[in-house]
Amino acid sequence: MQTARVSSEPLTSEHIDPFRAETPQAVIDDLRARLANTRWPDEIAGTDWEYGTDLAYLREVCESWQTFDWAAVEARFNAWPQITTIIDGQRVHAIHAPSPEPDALPLIITHGWPGSVVEFLDVIEPLRDPRSHGGDPADAFHIVAPSIPGYGWSGPTTEPGWDVRRVAEAWKTLMARLGYDRYGAQGGDWGSMISGQVGVVDAEHCAGVHINMVLGLPDDTPLTDDEQAAMAASGAFLANGSAYQQIQGKNPQTLGYGLSDSPAGLAGWITEKFHHWTHHPDGDLETAITRDQLLANLTLYWVTETINSSTRLYFESQKAGRFPPFDRVEVPTGIAYFPGEIITMPEGWARNLYNVTHVSRFDRGGHFAAMEEPDLFVDDVRAFFRTIR
Repeated sequence: MQTARVSSEPLTSEHIDPFRAETPQAVIDDLRARLANTRWPDEIAGTDWEYGTDLAYLREVCESWQTFDWAAVEARFNAWPQITTIIDGQRVHAIHAPSPEPDALPLIITHGWPGSVVEFLDVIEPLRDPRSHGGDPADAFHIVAPSIPGYGWSGPTTEPGWDVRRVAEAWKTLMARLGYDRYGAQGGDWGSMISGQVGVVDAEHCAGVHINMVLGLPDDTPLTDDEQAAMAASGAFLANGSAYQQIQGKNPQTLGYGLSDSPAGLAGWITEKFHHWTHHPDGDLETAITRDQLLANLTLYWVTETINSSTRLYFESQKAGRFPPFDRVEVPTGIAYFPGEIITMPEGWARNLYNVTHVSRFDRGGHFAAMEEPDLFVDDVRAFFRTIR
């Protein structure tokens, strides 16, 4: 079995190997020591989150992190079969959790940044085994939840060129290698773009795509009042909340030195995104996700040492002109609108990019839909793929 920390050396084996998450205690001890020795910056009194991550809240998070039970999270991962395999010279890790239902539809679900496969911890079981969760066994899926190259246990990328299209090509290979000749794809954030491109590069085998961050191609169709409001909010995000895209798309290595060396720095960078991108009208992040969920995601980045390589996906995709990728997706596509999403494009624009056959709108939930609202997420994924089984 491999351990949680992975090599960055080029690999060639195409075998499917079993994987088990096992972080050396020395890595956890080092993390705790660094957190205890954090040198905190100053903050202007009363500014809350105006200048970025709130100092008082981040100190609370990092204090909790020092006693966080990462072994319990690893046990949750290890409850499912996991694999690693080499695709196009890159290690790829995935949870591979087949359903007990023999006629289940294979489904590859893809996370984004600054998320990880941690996003799916609460949805894998109801998706793969609905019978045990009050659902219809006819809605079951064989779940494949990979870590994007450069993220988590897929380890750092070792060469240029890993943009969204190349990841989609890797997912095509992964599903074929696992023996699935007809399957669905689901994703949010980068996962929405990657899943859409899976529908392009493997339309022969990908039966449909479900996304929960909706992109599109603009046209001159008049917008409804709700769509105008959503576009205004998206514009505000792009104007005031997307600085991370610029540095990660242009100078990711420079950012990586600080985030790789300081767990408090890593937590500050990622916590800001979870605070701003989740749906919590009361202003409290922890009404959208729990602190343990936030810490699990942070710890996965830390113990695998992949925050630096994860940000390269922005650089590579911008360089390749695939940010976002505008190849029309002809396979049936389900789109789910959540009110806290950072980018919300009109349904008509989405139809210019996707063959939309299913639309859902929710009154709660945000960018990390599977983590924030697992029940809504599971129900909508089931409902869409029910139409193409």
